[in-house]
Amino acid sequence: MGQQVGRRILGHERNNRYDNSFCNSNQNSKLNVLNRLLKNRHGSFGSSTLNNFVDLDLLPPELGIQILQNLNATDLCLASCVWTDLANDERLWEGLCLSSWGFCSAYRTWKQQGKSFKRLFLLLDEGSLTFNTEPEWGIRYFVDNHILNDQPEDIAMFIHSTNQLCWKQVRIYLRKRQDVFFEIFKRQSFKNQFLPNALRKFFNAVDSPTTQSEYLSSLIEKFSIQFCGDNPDLGLEPDVVCILCYSLLLLSVDLASPHVKNKMSKREFIRNIRRALEMGNNAAARRPREPIDRDFAGHLYDNVYLVGHVAPQRWDDVSRRPVTHQ
Repeated sequence: MGQQVGRRILGHERNNRYDNSFCNSNQNSKLNVLNRLLKNRHGSFGSSTLNNFVDLDLLPPELGIQILQNLNATDLCLASCVWTDLANDERLWEGLCLSSWGFCSAYRTWKQQGKSFKRLFLLLDEGSLTFNTEPEWGIRYFVDNHILNDQPEDIAMFIHSTNQLCWKQVRIYLRKRQDVFFEIFKRQSFKNQFLPNALRKFFNAVDSPTTQSEYLSSLIEKFSIQFCGDNPDLGLEPDVVCILCYSLLLLSVDLASPHVKNKMSKREFIRNIRRALEMGNNAAARRPREPIDRDFAGHLYDNVYLVGHVAPQRWDDVSRRPVTHQ
């Protein structure tokens, strides 16, 4: 019940953002709208600034559209009150859709079907608000409105290419939908990334377990295989990367926990890594590898010490990373 009330409140706030109640039919409406736009962008302006502004209707349509491309969705809705034809141009709204949601299944057929990209933007915005309240409801909203196909590949691409979803809710959803998670994982690249940074990027896409488990082992194994595949020049094998990952996780807990009084030193960390790799060699009954470089192990320690936990359990409730297009 509480979630439904919260959902309705979010929807009400969204409708208010695109409210046209300030539109007037008198001849001063353009100045009123322009004043609102300028205040939104730059604060108050004098009347002389407004009077010197060239009416977009007097400009060539291509130039007017190019000017309006600098507006966000809220301001563009505001501008559409007086520059109806220009501000409702399909190219503008298509661009706004793509800038916030790099992919959705509807892009494949929306234009061919002659549907409005402004309506698509509003549907995407509404669905994103729903997702940020309850992820499964949000995905169901997208599917029911024919914005997303109910397939792991399409859902993964949608999540991977948008900055409008609360990352906490994304993690919760991916924990339940492993098929979607592994589709997203296949789209990640760790090429030329330092191991601790790559591990942070990886755990930024998944709700990392708080204790060692079969699930954590599976995650680390898949990450190690892909990391080695993306960085063949490092000469590391997946089982070595697995050991390094576990060492980095333990170091992160040691350095970040306020309950650990005697923090692990760099010397201890290097010794522990070399010992773990030696034990791994003996357990696998293989020809011993070259010991891991002390400088490399030291850089691993420095990164965690300076940057922080490689798998933080706390995150912001705001929307996440910039949109990535692949």
